[in-house]
Amino acid sequence: MCRFLAYSGVPVFLEDLVAAPCHSLIHQSLHAAEAKTGTNGDGFGVGWYGDRPEPGQYREVRPAWSDENLLSIARQVRSSLFFAHVRAATGTATTRANCHPFAHGRYLFMHNGQIGGYGLIRRRLESLIPDSLYGARVGTTDSEALFLLTLARIEEGMAPAQALAYSLGDALALMRQAGTEEPLRCAAALSDGETIHAIRWASDDKPPSLYVCQRSDSVVVASEPVDAARECWQALACNALVTVRGGTVTVSSIEVGLAAAA
Repeated sequence: MCRFLAYSGVPVFLEDLVAAPCHSLIHQSLHAAEAKTGTNGDGFGVGWYGDRPEPGQYREVRPAWSDENLLSIARQVRSSLFFAHVRAATGTATTRANCHPFAHGRYLFMHNGQIGGYGLIRRRLESLIPDSLYGARVGTTDSEALFLLTLARIEEGMAPAQALAYSLGDALALMRQAGTEEPLRCAAALSDGETIHAIRWASDDKPPSLYVCQRSDSVVVASEPVDAARECWQALACNALVTVRGGTVTVSSIEVGLAAAA
């Protein structure tokens, strides 16, 4: 399982969360506490919003703990909304195209989890991506496929959180058709540069961990607490959605049903 964090608030340097705290994301890349494996060394990525609508992005296949360029970028880049992710691959290649976060237009997306039996449904899942977005499919992960399916529904006029739920429903329907008994587990974050939508969902009772820390000037959504201020970090309930916009945090339940693929 991967580890990630999403930040929204007063502009800070990326290193303030990615590198500096006692349980920073770089520390989690070697010593994750709430993942299946403690090491997340199959690449990493950061994505941030600055003066342009489209986010900046840096991804690499090296482990986060050994990339000096990540430390340099994190020390220099300041942002009011950014994503960071360290990857533990679940069956797809360790390539830059498979590293999170994924970017398209003004959107950023990152994911931690698994689509059970992905190899059985990959072709049919990809066939649901419309031609207008399929050209943006440069990697091989289930995560990128979910992102593009979500963007397709947003382009159709669906709200982002609902679009993500429907995309998970597509995957769940195909899993049922394929007869796989493996679960669908998902912690994911999606942003357009203004709002962050993050979900914690699973078809069984074992969703990936996800926490929210709200302070007076910022909000962090993360797979694990990144610092020692444990009283701030609240675990998100299973099958929940958190929306962060302008310092306001809203938590609600999220329903994932059998969507168009059924």
